Amino acid sequence: SLVFKNDSGRLSGLPFLDSPHCDDRPNNIEVDLLVIHAISLPPNSFDAQDIKDFFLGCLDIGKDKFYREIAHLRVSAHFLIDRNGVTAQFVSHKQRAWHAGVSSFKGRDKVNDFSIGIELVGNDETLFTEVQYQELARLILILQELYPKISKGRVVGHSDIAPSRKTDPGPN
Repeated sequence: SLVFKNDSGRLSGLPFLDSPHCDDRPNNIEVDLLVIHAISLPPNSFDAQDIKDFFLGCLDIGKDKFYREIAHLRVSAHFLIDRNGVTAQFVSHKQRAWHAGVSSFKGRDKVNDFSIGIELVGNDETLFTEVQYQELARLILILQELYPKISKGRVVGHSDIAPSRKTDPGPN
């Protein structure tokens, strides 16, 4: 069973890949939102390694022409769930991952300040795998136990907090 290590903000039993694309949350901010994303790199390719490299700041921009367009971006999420249901953690839940960008939830801007980001390897058009849905549900329950203010209505898609910019995780 997955549990958080007390002070680190890391889940035991998961690989922790230490992303530099994070910082401290503002003082007196309580986590009360989960944001679900979909990501594929290059677009529509579901190999998780390039996504991991992107979150770690070491993406090989020579591998795909699209990577030159995103090379300047500094992006991470707290968790990534690949197509096989394997989860990796990149940022302690106690820190602010850079996953939401310009965003707002119920009139509150800077969603990264008070949220946890979970990326699913996939895109807006393709069903996620059954094991991804199972792992996502398990992870949500763990996070809701740790952060009781994350109610069912406070688990949202990226498109819900940045509707003019984002469509992920899509209808699936």
